[in-house]
Amino acid sequence: MDKVIRVAIAGYGRSGCNIHGAYLVTDPRFKVIAVADNLPERRQDAVDRFGCQVYESFEEMIEKGGFDLLINATPSRFHVACSKLGLSKGFNVISEKPSAPNVAEFDMLVALAEQNKCLFMPYQNSRFYPFFIKMREIIASGVLGRIVCIRSNWSNFARRWDWQTRQDQLAGNLYNTGPHPVDQAIVLFGEGMPQVFCRMAALHHGLGGDANNFCTVSLYGEGHPLVEVQISSFQAYPQGEMYNIQAEYGGLTGGPNGLKWKYFDPAKAPKQEFWKPWSQDRKYCSEKLDWIEEEWTFDNSESNSSGFKGLSAAIYDNYYNVIVNGAPREITLDQVRRQVYVMEEAHRQNPLAKTVLP
Repeated sequence: MDKVIRVAIAGYGRSGCNIHGAYLVTDPRFKVIAVADNLPERRQDAVDRFGCQVYESFEEMIEKGGFDLLINATPSRFHVACSKLGLSKGFNVISEKPSAPNVAEFDMLVALAEQNKCLFMPYQNSRFYPFFIKMREIIASGVLGRIVCIRSNWSNFARRWDWQTRQDQLAGNLYNTGPHPVDQAIVLFGEGMPQVFCRMAALHHGLGGDANNFCTVSLYGEGHPLVEVQISSFQAYPQGEMYNIQAEYGGLTGGPNGLKWKYFDPAKAPKQEFWKPWSQDRKYCSEKLDWIEEEWTFDNSESNSSGFKGLSAAIYDNYYNVIVNGAPREITLDQVRRQVYVMEEAHRQNPLAKTVLP
């Protein structure tokens, strides 16, 4: 019989309830025994769903103890404080994103976990999108050759008027949506610390926000592809697929619903001799390549493995095996540390004006 991990959830808002809670109630390997939230109606929701103990604060719940795993789903600005307290008490911690706003605090949490012989596990569920797994498989096969440029676009047109627009809440597009595409970008960039270029904007239609709601980040370095991420709330018209990859022998495009890619076999390409000294007969170079075209499709509905429940199932399955069986992490701390560095550097390059907000 599988070991049952006793779980406490800190924060029962969108993430704590709709992502973590919605999944954990379906997996018998986990049992939610405690939930902390400062809103009484949310505490009642937790009692109705889990029949668990409830607390007004994560501090009170952690001090009470009696669980094996703390799910840190508090609002972003409390992530470090909640993880720090849980780790200092020797509890394994899964932290929602962003796990920390800077490398110094991230390193502090990692050191605290090592010191107290427990696990700190950032929750990067987008790593398990089926389309992303398939895209990595295609790249690794070598059919595209050397990857030159990877662009991903996570944009739409939307106004917001909640806490996710406020710098004092550790919010904005890069901290909110950004950990998903930046995590994928770090993986696609490869080993090593990237150089970073970023530009941000904050235009909130007079609705009271001051955090970025436009962000474009580029990762680059010698021997690596250029990896570009855009997260905009001002994209009124669609701009192609989520991903577009340019490569030596072809390219790839697509997103959660499917991918298509084409490439040529360099061994079968027409043989060409370099023109000397200039172009022949004032012509441009022209040739016909025999493209090999492939396609992969996926039913991207909530009922299957690419919905939030499917992503949660994949990451919780890995972390269950990490905790119980000492299995390797799919999401390494080094990868997340580089993601944190990218976001810290992006904000350093773009010191946005702060507004005194109620």
